[in-house]
Amino acid sequence: MKFKLIASVSKSLLLARWKQTLVAAIGVTFSITMFIGLLSFMSGLNDLLDGLVVNRTPHIRLYNEILPSKIQPIDKSADYNTSYNFIRSIKPKNKLLEIYNNAAVIKTLQSDNRVLGIAPKIIAQVFYNVGTIDLTGIINGIDVEEENRLFLFKDYVVEGNYIDLKNTTNSIVLGKGVAEKMLTNIGDIIQITTSKGERLQLKVVGFFQSGLQDIDKVQSYTSIATAQKLLGESNSYITDIQVKLKDIALAPALAKEYAALFELDAIDIQTANSQFETGSSVRTLISYAVGITLLIVAGFGIYNILNMMIYEKMDSIAILKATGFSGADVNKIFITIALSIGIFGGLLGLLFGFGLSALIDQIPFNTAALPTVKTYPINYNPKFYMVGGIFSIITTYFAGYLPSRKASKIDPVIIIRGK
Repeated sequence: MKFKLIASVSKSLLLARWKQTLVAAIGVTFSITMFIGLLSFMSGLNDLLDGLVVNRTPHIRLYNEILPSKIQPIDKSADYNTSYNFIRSIKPKNKLLEIYNNAAVIKTLQSDNRVLGIAPKIIAQVFYNVGTIDLTGIINGIDVEEENRLFLFKDYVVEGNYIDLKNTTNSIVLGKGVAEKMLTNIGDIIQITTSKGERLQLKVVGFFQSGLQDIDKVQSYTSIATAQKLLGESNSYITDIQVKLKDIALAPALAKEYAALFELDAIDIQTANSQFETGSSVRTLISYAVGITLLIVAGFGIYNILNMMIYEKMDSIAILKATGFSGADVNKIFITIALSIGIFGGLLGLLFGFGLSALIDQIPFNTAALPTVKTYPINYNPKFYMVGGIFSIITTYFAGYLPSRKASKIDPVIIIRGK
């Protein structure tokens, strides 16, 4: 019964100053709307930018890196094993890029239940022959079906059919930048020269565009069999093993484990692309900071309105306390007013925030650098709505708590005597 009475008094005070109440609710609504819209858009943008890297990058890459030998002949000599040996101009050791016994490595990885999939790869430096001009480039020999399954290869083939790379002998999917330089169309025959002088004519079956212009100017794709033929190697020749994990967070630890197990060089996606992860964290932090600032500003608006309401309703508060309402009851009345504004404004803000996000999601976003993106990216993560709703209640509670304490301490005798 007492709760109903407090709710009734709170409602009367709210409706008595309905214009100020409406302004406070609009402030909360606007803050929540912008909080949801901003966070959804920035998170969607992060997902888009990270996807450009994550979708095309293995969680772990196994390969042989050409490095100078850490152990020199003098270090093996018994006469100098107790000395510090300083050697200058050390040249890389005679180590081939090929991963030996790669079939056994792949079989071991496939049996690991932490691994989602394996995609072998050959990376070869080549020259694209355009008349008398040679353009430097890189050809990736891939297992077409595994590359598509693990790294969404077909989403980046903007012209032609990606599966033609497997079905057509001596075929190539050119990077969009390379194709524009060579003025090449689908169906044309181009000539490729390797760094060893081997030449091969390939048929263009598609164009690839990753969204990273520097990559698209040099990089192209063939099947593994075509790459082996181009390099004059056997059908067991592989230079890279790409590993996709079920949990990307395990990549740094597993990279070290696989490097020691297979005696190969290994690099994880976090190490290879740390700058992208840092950029995403900073953008998310900025979004939360701006959104929470908007909510705090709305909280100050509610605080000012309740302060003015208390000043104008001194008589009413004095009468309430004179008729038996305690200081705690008056405290509850004004906190109820603040929470009512916060809940009503917050619910409207969540609804309008979803509407704003949906509106942004329909705005066309066409750019040659990102052919697979048609509209502005939005992330409809429920977490954003939970954070916005909870924070709106917390903000309005504290905005009403201080004025309510002031109201609860009013002495009715002093107010009535003053009148």
